[in-house]
Formats: sequence, C-alpha cells, structure tokens
Amino acid sequence: MPTRREENNRQFLTDLFAGPFRGHGLIIDPPPLPRPWLDDPAISERPVADWVPWIVQCYEQQRTFHEALDDDSVPYVRLATGTEVFAAAFGCPVHLFEDSNPAALPLVTTAAEADQLPVPSLEARPLARLFELGQIVRERLGPEVPIGVPDIQSPFDIAALIWRKQDLFVALYEHPDAVKRLVGKCHTLLKAFLHAFQEEFPNCNLCHCPTAWAPPELGCWLSEDEAGCLSVPLFEEFCLPTLVDLSDTFGGLFVHCCATADHQYPSFRKIPNLRGLNRVFQARGPFPAIEAFSGHTVLIQAWLSEADVLRFLDLALPETRFLFNVGTTSLEEAKRLCERLRARCPRR
Repeated sequence: MPTRREENNRQFLTDLFAGPFRGHGLIIDPPPLPRPWLDDPAISERPVADWVPWIVQCYEQQRTFHEALDDDSVPYVRLATGTEVFAAAFGCPVHLFEDSNPAALPLVTTAAEADQLPVPSLEARPLARLFELGQIVRERLGPEVPIGVPDIQSPFDIAALIWRKQDLFVALYEHPDAVKRLVGKCHTLLKAFLHAFQEEFPNCNLCHCPTAWAPPELGCWLSEDEAGCLSVPLFEEFCLPTLVDLSDTFGGLFVHCCATADHQYPSFRKIPNLRGLNRVFQARGPFPAIEAFSGHTVLIQAWLSEADVLRFLDLALPETRFLFNVGTTSLEEAKRLCERLRARCPRR
C-alpha cells in the first residue's frame, strides 16, 4: 500500500497539474543504473523475465531516495525503452548503439509503400513483450505499484521514424494525404495501446519523459520532437489534430519537446488541457515559454543544475507553475541539494 507521504505527494502533483497552486514541484532523481544490455526489453531476444531484476532495482532505488528526501517524488516502475517501440511494431528494423538507446530505422520511402502498411495489433512482438514484462513486475512488487509506460512518441513522430525522413518531408507537399493516412495508423495504434495499458494496469503512470507522476485521468504523455522541423501551418495540419484528439480522449496531454520549437507555442496552446510541457530550450532560453504558458500549463524542467533551478525561479511570473526534475550522483548529495532547493520551493 502507498505510504501516507506517497499519498500526500500524489495529491500535491495532482493539484500542481490540475488544481490549486500549492508551490512549485521538486523531484530529485537518483543516478541512473546502467542498463544490463544494449537492447530494450521490447525488442530483446532474451526472455522478458531477464529484465525484471534491473527494473526492480531501479524501482527500489527510487523508493530509497523517496523515503530519504523531502521532495515530491512518487516511486513507480519504469518500462524504460528507446523511441523505437511503436515503429518496430510496424516492422521497422532497429539499430543498437554502444552508448545510447536503440533507434528504429526507416521502413518505407514512398507513399505507395506507406499505404501498404497495416495497423499492427497489440500482439505485435514489441508491444506484447511490454505487457508481459509489466505483468511479471506487478507479480513481483504487488498490484499497488504504479507501472509506467515505455517511451511514447506522438503519431507524427512515429510516422517520421517509419518513413525515411527526407522522403517524408517531400511527401508533406507531394503526397499529403498519404502522410495523413500513415499518421492516422500510428494514431490508431497508440490509442489502442494506451487504452489497453490502462485496462491492464489501472494503477498506471502514463509519464514517459522526464521523471514524474500524474494520475492517468489527467491525460497521456508523449514526445513531439518533429515540431521543430515544421512550419506552423504544417504542424497544425499534420500534427495538431492527433494531439487534440489524444487530449480529448484521455483527459489531457503532457508534451516533451526538445526541438527548436518556440515558434509552435501558439499551436501548443490550442491543445485542450495541456497539463504539462517539458522543453529543452535553445538560444532564446526559457522566458518565451514562461510568457506563453504561465497560468495555463505546468513547465516541467528537467536535467537541471541547482543554479538552473534558481534562475528559473527568478524568471517566474506570478502565474507560473514549475515542476523541477533534478539529477544527482549520490543519496548524500541529493539530501543536501533537496534541503537547499526545498527552501526555495516550499509547499503551501
């Protein structure tokens, strides 16, 4: 059963995203534990049970930090994968890197090839393995433990993995309907997966990036990184409709975007119930996002130093809501850092 402090943190984060403002959120992340192999549980040739000790160890490390720190974390199981999962379900080959997550390689180069692709079922191997892994971990840790989703890319971003990108961008102009059909297939698969995941794991955490928690009724989380490559009209034609539908379907949306995408802020604002936005800022820095989303959307800021957090707090407007996600190298460092930052991010 969740501890009282864990329940309090859940309520605090729920309020941060969709309730009264009680202060900026603060999550201190433990150092990542090295992955045991280069591939992911979704695509590995190993039995999924081989991944369970690492998954459990990562969860137990979260619990250790949660119990030792006065932060706003909620421990949950992370079914950590690269971006390749849904593209691999369509049949994309996967490349393994020595020093990074696996990545899907393109499967199609033409509109005709894209149109021939069927929508995969949830029995597709990369997806079925993730359900199997979650079930085994739940048996190990108990039904109350929140199970997190794999990496979730937006429908357009999945399509951009499947269709060789230089050909896809030409097709935006020469074969726009074919692009929309492929995006629609990716959208259909993603919705089916999320519905099935919620049904199988009612106590799920739909956050995939960065480290956070929110109740599933507040919406799904995804990455929309191709937004930086598109003009506003193209984004609103090819990306925005599926984002709006996902938000309407699941009760809200949380978006990660590490692209050069400040020009898309007005379009992001058109997503109903955009609960959270995680940006990796470029030359213009954070203030355009603070101006655009204060009073509307929580700005989830990750991979920060202590100096970064203080700078963001100095830039905050009266209606700004932040959730800070800060990494550390040890528990002792985390204790000292949490004490200093909590003084600047008190709960009300």
